[in-house]
Amino acid sequence: MEQSKTLVYQFKFVNTISDIKISDWNTYFGHLNPFTRHEYLSALELSQCVSHNTGWQPHHLVVTQGDTIVALMPLYIKTHSWGEYVFDWAWAEAYERNQLDYYPKLVSSIPFTPTTGARIGFLPTLSDIDKQHVISEVITVIKHQLSERQWSSWHGLFSHKAEHTLWANTGIIERHGCQFHWRNNDYVDFNDFLSSMSSRKRKNISKERAQIHKAQLRFTFINGDNATDEQWQGFVRCYQRTYLKRSGHQGYLSAEFFRLIAQTMGESIRLLMIHNAQDELVASALYFVSNTHLYGRYWGALSDYDGLHFEACYYQGIEYAIANQLNVFDAGAQGEHKVARGFYPVQTYSSHVIEHPAFSDAIAHFCEQEQAHIKLYMEQMTQQLPYKTSN
Repeated sequence: MEQSKTLVYQFKFVNTISDIKISDWNTYFGHLNPFTRHEYLSALELSQCVSHNTGWQPHHLVVTQGDTIVALMPLYIKTHSWGEYVFDWAWAEAYERNQLDYYPKLVSSIPFTPTTGARIGFLPTLSDIDKQHVISEVITVIKHQLSERQWSSWHGLFSHKAEHTLWANTGIIERHGCQFHWRNNDYVDFNDFLSSMSSRKRKNISKERAQIHKAQLRFTFINGDNATDEQWQGFVRCYQRTYLKRSGHQGYLSAEFFRLIAQTMGESIRLLMIHNAQDELVASALYFVSNTHLYGRYWGALSDYDGLHFEACYYQGIEYAIANQLNVFDAGAQGEHKVARGFYPVQTYSSHVIEHPAFSDAIAHFCEQEQAHIKLYMEQMTQQLPYKTSN
């Protein structure tokens, strides 16, 4: 134990993940979460969805001891707050009102992907004591970067609870959030899932699904590595049309990004293709899978049908998770409307270092108050769950 406290680590920053071996990265982060895989992050960079020009300049951290890599961390220099989903716009506005620069800032996250996972990958043989020591040293290095480069802050977003505890032990600012995830309570099929609900909630869902049934739509899940170019192009067309309609642009992710992940990690992807009775593509959704989780990420529609979003993004995912014995279905950020459809409130965690002392104190106070509100909100959402009894 004493020896671990005297270990000397070296730190370097690289401006592309291609400077780090795929085997090293995926060994340190594991394969449980598809979004922390080297292939996913590399596709973001190679497609230029993540770059200096898009405000996501890679600045990944490599921690070594001698010739051995002991830890790796995705890191980006950000010139805005888009695509993060832990919202700090009010903090940026406060800086601006005081004639201070909030950007650039440093962010450790998976770009455009608000899913919980590891935000630092460790050498598998590293002890818990040494992991804590590494994280403490990383915070010291980050603070030096902020001071030296005159950046405002560092933000570690959506880390899992065990890792967040390690960050919290260094005295950083903690922030909590809430998402809604579906749990598989050993359901046999969708009807078994519905039978766990109160009569009124069960009827509401059945009514929503009946609308889609009348439309005679066909839903087909396709493994990403088996999908044809035409099917991928169809998904991209749906994705871009819906983003354009909703946000005025074609989305953060390009056709080239989707082409790359189809090539390099298609086995972790499920494309949901939705056709009408005339066999015309009307909508599509993109899911990712791990051994335990189903992740719903993107969807789009070429035609409008009442209830199609709920069917494509929630009910089809629940059916898939049940059929494949997956434990959790994470359908994306926000959305308390998910509660009525059986999704539980789940706490999320982020860590923050603010360089400016006065703003650090103010933001820490804000986050402390916000935690109390999040706790109360989650309790209220739990009370609104549609189940007959607590599951």
